[in-house]
Amino acid sequence: QVQLVESGGGLVQPGGSLRLSCAASGLTVSSPLYRMSWYRQYPGKERELVAFISEGATDYADSVKGRFAISTDNAKNTLYLQLNSLNPNDTAVYYCKADGRLLHLWGQGTQVTVSS
Repeated sequence: QVQLVESGGGLVQPGGSLRLSCAASGLTVSSPLYRMSWYRQYPGKERELVAFISEGATDYADSVKGRFAISTDNAKNTLYLQLNSLNPNDTAVYYCKADGRLLHLWGQGTQVTVSS
């Protein structure tokens, strides 16, 4: 079964950090066949791309550049998103996604809430 399972969300104070994880099964997160991404969704809004990694290359939305970092752990077959210097505007549900030629797979999402 091909699936992505996120974890690591929670409540954090402004200025704090979190690390989100996306454990993959049925696909290899570091494979050149897939682009692995993190999206976030605000209530009532469309999902927006936060960061992606593909064949080692990464890119980020302007709003998170310098604060967030996307990476993979090949041994654990897991995608990560390190979130630093969090602010209330980062409060959202975060989703990981795998895009391949024949596959477009979302995880179930994990809530990140930034509040004092």
